[in-house]
Amino acid sequence: MSVFLGTHQNRFDAKGRVSIPASFRAALRAQAQPDESLVILRPSHLHPCIEAWPSAAFATLAGPVESLDIFSDDHDDLAASLYADAYPIDADKEGRIILPDVLKRHANLTDEISFMGLGRVFQIWEPEAGARRREEARARARRMTSRAAAPTEVAS
Repeated sequence: MSVFLGTHQNRFDAKGRVSIPASFRAALRAQAQPDESLVILRPSHLHPCIEAWPSAAFATLAGPVESLDIFSDDHDDLAASLYADAYPIDADKEGRIILPDVLKRHANLTDEISFMGLGRVFQIWEPEAGARRREEARARARRMTSRAAAPTEVAS
């Protein structure tokens, strides 16, 4: 399985396009099926960034929605939060995409952007906000791993 690794910076061109990093494009194309969009973009629920999902991975999000009563508020809320702001996007032959304005505003994107690999998906950040997020994530990961590695005391 192709995964998204690393952090890559890029800029919008004069026409508002940005190139997806070559390694990310290769991973997207390896996972793409005929007649599917290259990537699905949506605003993150948790952070001021854009989530980028390969179409097949995005389709797996339907499972929790489909398990709910179709006439319930829970179904409507989850479906709206997942699908209403999702944008199927295809790149041009140079690998450039145009980000919808609503997503650019959500992530506070202006000239430069940062693509951050998260394994099966990637995120698009304003570079300084992305750097802060990576530092916060590393600090939390250190705390998680130090708790997991801490020896447990045995009562005698």
